[in-house]
Amino acid sequence: MTDGKRNVLECRGVVRRFREGDSVLEVLRGVDLEVAPAERVAIIGASGSGKTTLLQIMGGLDDPDEGVVLVDGVAMHGGDEKAKGDLRNRYLGFVYQFHHLLPEFSAEENVAMPLLIRREPRAEALGKARDLLGRVGLGERLTHKPGELSGGERQRAAVARALITRPQLVLADEPTGNLDAGNGEHVLNLMLELNREMRTSLVIVTHDHSIANRMDRVLLLEDGRLVEQS
Repeated sequence: MTDGKRNVLECRGVVRRFREGDSVLEVLRGVDLEVAPAERVAIIGASGSGKTTLLQIMGGLDDPDEGVVLVDGVAMHGGDEKAKGDLRNRYLGFVYQFHHLLPEFSAEENVAMPLLIRREPRAEALGKARDLLGRVGLGERLTHKPGELSGGERQRAAVARALITRPQLVLADEPTGNLDAGNGEHVLNLMLELNREMRTSLVIVTHDHSIANRMDRVLLLEDGRLVEQS
């Protein structure tokens, strides 16, 4: 905990096992992590080390076999699915390597979707989406569907969607991994700028050390545990 403020996210003793035939593979072996408000954390590690699994558990998209995840002091797991979904929608945003925009909706509708799920009035939700799309350089592409946007534009729209609810924490899984160097740099700079402005914490899973080195902390996931890098 920093400056007396509650951590945005805490993992305590998180364990995740997968059964493969007669054997059990323990991917996470007791992960502990604290993320402070507005902090930027990178998680690196070899392919298959469990980085994405850990991120999914943090976001309530997968359940740990042991341990607890707290989001703003509230347990993510153990309650019903509605409570978990409400916690996710209230506090978290997600950015993936692939944008996961809904192909039948326009850019502004895709970005507004988390607010519409909250049952915010459609006109207000779309207005906020338009404002944020303008901030990420897509003010002229509001009515374009994902198939009409470039890869970099789709990923910027995905970042806007993650931030539309002004979440306390954004979980990002290789957010620039599907982009060329120029677009990747643009998307990363955008995320860091909005992190500073909105005070939204970032946890980024990446294999790219140039991205990791721009975070406040770099953690290596190795042998199922997180190790802080100097």
